[in-house]
Amino acid sequence: MNKLRVCFAGTPEFAAAHLNALIAAQAESRFELVAVYTQPDRAAGRGKKLSPSPVKQSALDAGLPVFQPLSLRSEEASAELEALGCDVMIVVAYGLILPQSILDTPRLGCVNVHASLLPRWRGAAPIERALLAGDKATGVTIMQMDAGLDTGVMLDKTVVAIDPRETRVSLEEKLIAAGSRALVAAINSLEALQEKAEAQDDSQSTYAAKIDKAESLIEWALPASQIDLLVRACIGRTPAFTLLEGQRIRLLESAIDSTQSDAPAGTVTHVDKRGFSVVCGERSVLKVSRVQMPGKGEVSVGELLNGKPDAFAVGTCFDQPPANEES
Repeated sequence: MNKLRVCFAGTPEFAAAHLNALIAAQAESRFELVAVYTQPDRAAGRGKKLSPSPVKQSALDAGLPVFQPLSLRSEEASAELEALGCDVMIVVAYGLILPQSILDTPRLGCVNVHASLLPRWRGAAPIERALLAGDKATGVTIMQMDAGLDTGVMLDKTVVAIDPRETRVSLEEKLIAAGSRALVAAINSLEALQEKAEAQDDSQSTYAAKIDKAESLIEWALPASQIDLLVRACIGRTPAFTLLEGQRIRLLESAIDSTQSDAPAGTVTHVDKRGFSVVCGERSVLKVSRVQMPGKGEVSVGELLNGKPDAFAVGTCFDQPPANEES
């Protein structure tokens, strides 16, 4: 049996992990990787040196041809993909829109790995939105792509539980493991899965918009439980932050305190080496144990207090900017 010729398209670490799973599995599977697409190198770091995406680095390490078009909308891009003669294109967090001409080029179309149980959380930030919504479970959907936003028919679903203290980082790791296994299995039985594909119920869809900096700004008038969700959901991309005398302080680890307080929201009521407590809405209290100060690396509150013992003294009140404040 001839092996399926597979092109892979992706960019960040999440995608690279799936590419690595395909690379490791191809020798004993019914597919072979023939090319990798990823976004152009981006300037990164203080020196603004061009850096390859994680997917590009994985592809180069495996000796795979790499293509980095600025767009896939040109006739040249379509002709380039057609010349590769791939049977299917696997798309994982690529970041470029696939026009219909690209979707139609591979014999078996384009297949996407999406980090939610579709049709819930279509869009760019399904992991963060699942956490912010307090979902008890999420998962991975292997989907046949169409021209819509995550609207294609579903080939396979894998459920992943969300633990009570889950963070974006820990949940992404679980989804990578589940998605990588599901993807390899799906490509090995692709035609059979396509024959029994399940249409999505559009009436049940929800949208997972990216979290921007404005949404990451903590409103201390909200309950501690909601702020704690924001801290855990934003870690690693757009960290939750508060303002103190106009300076941005990122909160990287928190927990709901069992105490209550009548002090104004945003007021520090207790501080020790394990963290500081801040009053939130509904008299609730949030305990913060890890932070990042302006221009510094992340540290535990205990480490920070060793050098700045008055950093979060009792009575300190974090700024309460207007809801539309630019950050």
